[in-house]
Amino acid sequence: MTANVYVDGFNLYYGSLAHSRHKWLNIATMCHILLPRLTIKHIRYFTAIVKPLDHDPGAPLRQKIYLRALETIPNLKIVRGLFVGWPRLMPQYPLAYTDLISPPKNPPQKVQILKREEKGSDVNLASYLLIDCFDKDFDEAVVISNDSDLATPIEFVVRKFKKSVILVNPDRHNPPSGKLISVASSHMPKINNSVLERSQFSDTLSDSRGNFTKPASW
Repeated sequence: MTANVYVDGFNLYYGSLAHSRHKWLNIATMCHILLPRLTIKHIRYFTAIVKPLDHDPGAPLRQKIYLRALETIPNLKIVRGLFVGWPRLMPQYPLAYTDLISPPKNPPQKVQILKREEKGSDVNLASYLLIDCFDKDFDEAVVISNDSDLATPIEFVVRKFKKSVILVNPDRHNPPSGKLISVASSHMPKINNSVLERSQFSDTLSDSRGNFTKPASW
Protein backbone atom coordinates (compact mmCIF):
# COMPACT_ATOMS: atom_id res chain seq x y z
CA MET A 1 0.00 0.00 0.00
CA THR A 2 1.33 3.43 -0.95
CA ALA A 3 0.74 6.39 1.34
CA ASN A 4 1.26 10.13 1.29
CA VAL A 5 2.12 11.84 4.56
CA TYR A 6 0.90 15.37 5.33
CA VAL A 7 2.77 17.03 8.19
CA ASP A 8 1.56 20.11 10.05
CA GLY A 9 5.03 21.43 10.88
CA PHE A 10 4.12 23.84 13.69
CA ASN A 11 1.72 21.34 15.26
CA LEU A 12 4.51 18.76 15.29
CA TYR A 13 7.12 21.19 16.58
CA TYR A 14 5.11 22.66 19.44
CA GLY A 15 3.36 19.38 20.24
CA SER A 16 6.37 17.05 20.40
CA LEU A 17 9.68 18.84 19.85
CA ALA A 18 9.82 22.37 21.28
CA HIS A 19 11.01 21.45 24.77
CA SER A 20 12.85 18.27 23.86
CA ARG A 21 16.24 17.20 22.52
CA HIS A 22 14.60 15.71 19.42
CA LYS A 23 14.31 18.81 17.21
CA TRP A 24 16.74 17.45 14.59
CA LEU A 25 13.99 15.10 13.44
CA ASN A 26 14.22 13.01 10.29
CA ILE A 27 10.55 12.84 9.38
CA ALA A 28 11.06 10.08 6.81
CA THR A 29 12.65 7.82 9.42
CA MET A 30 9.87 8.62 11.88
CA CYS A 31 7.23 7.70 9.29
CA HIS A 32 8.92 4.38 8.50
CA ILE A 33 9.00 3.50 12.21
CA LEU A 34 5.39 4.55 12.82
CA LEU A 35 4.01 3.03 9.61
CA PRO A 36 6.10 -0.04 8.75
CA ARG A 37 3.43 -1.65 6.55
CA LEU A 38 3.15 1.36 4.23
CA THR A 39 5.31 2.41 1.30
CA ILE A 40 5.70 6.18 1.72
CA LYS A 41 5.33 7.85 -1.67
CA HIS A 42 5.32 11.56 -0.81
CA ILE A 43 5.88 13.50 2.41
CA ARG A 44 4.45 17.02 2.32
CA TYR A 45 5.67 19.27 5.12
CA PHE A 46 3.69 22.46 5.79
CA THR A 47 5.32 25.32 7.66
CA ALA A 48 6.03 29.07 7.63
CA ILE A 49 9.24 31.05 8.03
CA VAL A 50 9.54 32.37 11.58
CA LYS A 51 10.65 35.90 12.43
CA PRO A 52 13.40 36.84 14.93
CA LEU A 53 12.50 38.14 18.36
CA ASP A 54 14.72 40.05 20.76
CA HIS A 55 15.00 37.09 23.12
CA ASP A 56 15.63 34.59 20.29
CA PRO A 57 17.23 36.26 17.25
CA GLY A 58 18.68 32.94 16.04
CA ALA A 59 15.34 31.18 15.47
CA PRO A 60 15.14 31.91 11.71
CA LEU A 61 18.67 30.57 11.11
CA ARG A 62 17.99 27.38 13.08
CA GLN A 63 14.79 26.84 11.11
CA LYS A 64 16.60 27.49 7.82
CA ILE A 65 19.19 24.84 8.68
CA TYR A 66 16.49 22.37 9.67
CA LEU A 67 14.55 22.94 6.44
CA ARG A 68 17.81 22.35 4.57
CA ALA A 69 18.08 19.03 6.42
CA LEU A 70 14.54 18.08 5.44
CA GLU A 71 15.36 18.88 1.81
CA THR A 72 17.89 16.03 1.84
CA ILE A 73 14.92 13.62 2.00
CA PRO A 74 14.24 12.79 -1.66
CA ASN A 75 10.46 12.36 -1.45
CA LEU A 76 9.78 15.30 0.88
CA LYS A 77 8.35 18.62 -0.33
CA ILE A 78 8.24 21.73 1.86
CA VAL A 79 5.13 23.90 1.37
CA ARG A 80 5.51 27.36 2.90
CA GLY A 81 2.78 29.55 4.34
CA LEU A 82 3.19 32.90 6.12
CA PHE A 83 4.09 33.83 9.68
CA VAL A 84 2.68 37.18 10.81
CA GLY A 85 2.65 39.23 14.00
CA TRP A 86 0.98 42.43 15.10
CA PRO A 87 0.23 44.26 18.39
CA ARG A 88 -3.24 43.73 19.82
CA LEU A 89 -5.15 44.71 22.94
CA MET A 90 -6.48 41.71 24.85
CA PRO A 91 -8.05 41.30 28.33
CA GLN A 92 -5.48 40.69 31.05
CA TYR A 93 -5.75 37.30 32.77
CA PRO A 94 -6.68 36.79 35.55
CA LEU A 95 -9.28 39.38 34.70
CA ALA A 96 -8.61 42.71 36.40
CA TYR A 97 -11.31 45.36 36.94
CA THR A 98 -10.90 49.01 37.83
CA ASP A 99 -14.37 49.15 39.43
CA LEU A 100 -14.50 49.21 43.19
CA ILE A 101 -17.95 47.64 43.20
CA SER A 102 -19.12 44.09 42.78
CA PRO A 103 -20.24 42.97 40.32
CA PRO A 104 -18.19 45.34 38.12
CA LYS A 105 -19.95 47.39 35.46
CA ASN A 106 -16.95 48.14 33.25
CA PRO A 107 -15.14 45.55 31.13
CA PRO A 108 -11.79 44.20 32.37
CA GLN A 109 -8.67 46.19 31.65
CA LYS A 110 -6.60 45.21 28.62
CA VAL A 111 -2.90 44.83 27.90
CA GLN A 112 -1.09 45.03 24.59
CA ILE A 113 0.33 41.75 23.35
CA LEU A 114 2.21 40.63 20.26
CA LYS A 115 -0.22 38.36 18.42
CA ARG A 116 1.77 35.87 16.30
CA GLU A 117 0.09 33.45 13.92
CA GLU A 118 0.95 31.05 11.16
CA LYS A 119 -1.20 31.66 8.11
CA GLY A 120 -1.99 29.27 5.30
CA SER A 121 -0.57 25.94 6.42
CA ASP A 122 -3.90 24.36 7.34
CA VAL A 123 -5.43 25.48 4.02
CA ASN A 124 -2.35 24.29 2.12
CA LEU A 125 -2.45 20.90 3.83
CA ALA A 126 -6.16 20.46 3.12
CA SER A 127 -5.67 21.50 -0.52
CA TYR A 128 -2.82 19.06 -1.16
CA LEU A 129 -4.69 16.25 0.58
CA LEU A 130 -7.75 16.77 -1.61
CA ILE A 131 -5.84 17.31 -4.87
CA ASP A 132 -3.75 14.18 -4.30
CA CYS A 133 -6.95 12.29 -3.56
CA PHE A 134 -8.60 13.54 -6.78
CA ASP A 135 -5.46 12.53 -8.71
CA LYS A 136 -5.47 9.05 -7.10
CA ASP A 137 -1.95 9.69 -5.90
CA PHE A 138 -2.17 7.45 -2.82
CA ASP A 139 -3.88 4.36 -1.44
CA GLU A 140 -3.85 5.78 2.07
CA ALA A 141 -3.14 9.21 3.56
CA VAL A 142 -1.45 9.98 6.86
CA VAL A 143 -2.15 13.34 8.50
CA ILE A 144 0.20 14.39 11.30
CA SER A 145 -1.76 17.14 13.02
CA ASN A 146 -4.19 17.80 15.85
CA ASP A 147 -5.86 20.76 14.13
CA SER A 148 -9.62 20.20 14.13
CA ASP A 149 -9.96 22.56 11.15
CA LEU A 150 -8.80 19.63 9.00
CA ALA A 151 -11.87 17.54 9.84
CA THR A 152 -13.86 18.47 6.73
CA PRO A 153 -11.20 17.57 4.09
CA ILE A 154 -10.40 14.35 5.93
CA GLU A 155 -14.10 13.47 6.02
CA PHE A 156 -14.38 14.06 2.24
CA VAL A 157 -11.43 11.77 1.54
CA VAL A 158 -12.78 8.98 3.77
CA ARG A 159 -16.51 9.11 3.08
CA LYS A 160 -16.80 10.39 -0.46
CA PHE A 161 -13.65 8.91 -2.01
CA LYS A 162 -13.41 5.80 0.22
CA LYS A 163 -9.74 6.34 1.01
CA SER A 164 -8.20 5.52 4.36
CA VAL A 165 -6.83 8.43 6.40
CA ILE A 166 -4.65 7.67 9.41
CA LEU A 167 -4.47 10.47 11.97
CA VAL A 168 -1.25 10.83 13.98
CA ASN A 169 -1.54 13.18 16.95
CA PRO A 170 1.74 15.10 17.43
CA ASP A 171 0.50 16.88 20.55
CA ARG A 172 1.97 15.19 23.60
CA HIS A 173 0.14 17.58 25.95
CA ASN A 174 -3.41 17.06 24.70
CA PRO A 175 -5.48 14.09 23.51
CA PRO A 176 -6.34 13.74 19.83
CA SER A 177 -9.12 16.02 18.64
CA GLY A 178 -12.44 14.21 18.99
CA LYS A 179 -13.60 15.92 15.81
CA LEU A 180 -10.66 14.48 13.86
CA ILE A 181 -11.04 11.01 15.37
CA SER A 182 -14.70 10.95 14.36
CA VAL A 183 -13.84 11.34 10.65
CA ALA A 184 -10.46 9.57 10.34
CA SER A 185 -10.20 5.87 9.52
CA SER A 186 -7.83 5.23 12.45
CA HIS A 187 -5.54 7.20 14.71
CA MET A 188 -2.37 7.11 16.79
CA PRO A 189 -2.87 8.98 20.08
CA LYS A 190 0.72 10.30 20.30
CA ILE A 191 4.30 9.91 19.06
CA ASN A 192 6.44 8.19 21.67
CA ASN A 193 9.77 9.62 22.77
CA SER A 194 11.50 6.40 21.75
CA VAL A 195 10.33 6.94 18.16
CA LEU A 196 11.62 10.52 18.16
CA GLU A 197 14.93 9.38 19.65
CA ARG A 198 15.41 6.79 16.88
CA SER A 199 14.45 9.26 14.14
CA GLN A 200 17.21 11.86 14.43
CA PHE A 201 19.36 13.01 11.52
CA SER A 202 23.10 12.56 11.75
CA ASP A 203 24.73 15.65 13.26
CA THR A 204 26.46 16.40 9.94
CA LEU A 205 24.64 16.20 6.61
CA SER A 206 25.54 16.87 2.96
CA ASP A 207 23.67 18.34 0.03
CA SER A 208 24.58 19.96 -3.30
CA ARG A 209 25.94 23.00 -1.44
CA GLY A 210 28.27 20.97 0.79
CA ASN A 211 28.30 19.83 4.40
CA PHE A 212 26.27 21.41 7.20
CA THR A 213 25.66 20.57 10.83
CA LYS A 214 22.92 20.53 13.40
CA PRO A 215 22.52 23.94 15.13
CA ALA A 216 24.72 24.04 18.21
CA SER A 217 22.03 25.62 20.39
CA TRP A 218 19.79 22.60 19.84
